[in-house]
Amino acid sequence: VQLQASGGDLVQTGGSLRLSCAAPGFTLDDYAIGWFRQAPGKEREGVSCFGGGDGSTYYADSVKGRFTISRDNAKNTVYLQMNSLKPEDTALYYCARSSSSYFSRNPGDYDYWGQGTQVTVSS
Repeated sequence: VQLQASGGDLVQTGGSLRLSCAAPGFTLDDYAIGWFRQAPGKEREGVSCFGGGDGSTYYADSVKGRFTISRDNAKNTVYLQMNSLKPEDTALYYCARSSSSYFSRNPGDYDYWGQGTQVTVSS
């Protein structure tokens, strides 16, 4: 299983980015896919997650109303649309596959990780 995250960039405060997580080789309905981020000196935190099956979603309080997670089953890709970006959103963003279809914000529940894509928001 190889996950490929892309779409990170340098943007100004208030800008938007769309991250993509290509997830070939398995069915998205069978597993939850999560987006996590890690800033220098901070712990990795769950940003958003898309559960398998019923497609339930989770958002961290810090991104609610600004970020939207979605998936395209035909392309086996999960997206994270990020709007109204703030400097505190600056981090390395990872996508990961859970060991089950149930979403979780706990990084320990995810067994496959992409390589990360850098998001930098300038003030």
